[in-house]
Amino acid sequence: MADAPSGLRMGVACSAFVVIGAVEAALGVLVPSLLDTFTLSTGSVTLLLASQIGGYLLAALLNGVANSRLGLDRLLVLAFTLLTSALLLYALTPRWDLMVATGVAVGLGIGLVDAGLNTAVAQHAAGARLIGPLHGFYGVGAVTGPAIATTVLALGGGWRLVYLVLAGLGGLVLLVVWRQRRACPGPHPAGAAGGWRVLGQALRRPAVGLSGLVLLSAVGLEASIGTWAFSVQHLGRSQSAVAAGIGVSLYWLGLTLGRFGFGGLVGRLGVIRWIACSLALLLAALIGWSGGAAPWLALPLAGFGLAGIFPATILLIARRLPVALVPAAIGLATSAASAGAVAVPTSLGWMAAAMGLAAVPALLIPVGLALAGLHVLLLPRHG
Repeated sequence: MADAPSGLRMGVACSAFVVIGAVEAALGVLVPSLLDTFTLSTGSVTLLLASQIGGYLLAALLNGVANSRLGLDRLLVLAFTLLTSALLLYALTPRWDLMVATGVAVGLGIGLVDAGLNTAVAQHAAGARLIGPLHGFYGVGAVTGPAIATTVLALGGGWRLVYLVLAGLGGLVLLVVWRQRRACPGPHPAGAAGGWRVLGQALRRPAVGLSGLVLLSAVGLEASIGTWAFSVQHLGRSQSAVAAGIGVSLYWLGLTLGRFGFGGLVGRLGVIRWIACSLALLLAALIGWSGGAAPWLALPLAGFGLAGIFPATILLIARRLPVALVPAAIGLATSAASAGAVAVPTSLGWMAAAMGLAAVPALLIPVGLALAGLHVLLLPRHG
């Protein structure tokens, strides 16, 4: 990425993050439709999330080796081929078990995109300036995904059409990456020798494990709010579907604004202090939402509070570890994040099946407290 024309490569990276943000965020709006189509319980629908964990974990294991063997462009071609094909299968399959199985390919595709691009940007000379906007474009996708889903459903198009639209967006990015690779080939990738050894060395670093747990908790919260906020407001609190959809979009808007402002805020406060301020705002927003505060206020504040935690943690990994360990470490950390994006909403889904959807906001507060505790444990590792 650093050696290629910056506008072209960053444009592709940001477009890729728009697509994966849209794919992950749209699901929250589609959950009620999936429940109806396949006659599922709230707990059963979480199997679709759980099936992605294997793909995310596989992406973590492969990131370091794939980066060295394939190079970034080929890695993106592989990832978007998997993701686009899986989204098409989502749209076309008549059976719930096949849809669940396809989730593994969705997780692998998203995991490879996430880890590969985070590694490239974090190691870029201007990484601190670029990583915020990169994740900001994830937020753009996360705002767009629920908006697309809400619009299509309101027009009577159905959830399958939503996944066809998302597959089309993934196909466009795949086409651009393919043409870019042919027109502007990057450096010849190095061999993968020693890749598994480097992975083992990264696993032995305590800071890598703690960083992974931070991202697991942070992204788990991020995905849980995005996945369940619509259902909480619409099904649990009897808000209209349009108003609930707007609330979800405002949540992702708050997250997006926080990420685009990340560089300036970190420049003023420093990475550690900014994470602490973010956690305070996040906990206040979660307590407010649980207590009945207006979702149009609580949800965007929660999004803004979550915004900086992921990019700040990735930057700290790149700054604190030897260069050779960074791809494997970021792959492990982002896979933990992706696993959190599945495991935490899935756990909440099973709890909501027993306690009711209205209990979800209160259940998020202990996760926020755990995230704050992990941040405190990780502080000495940054010294």
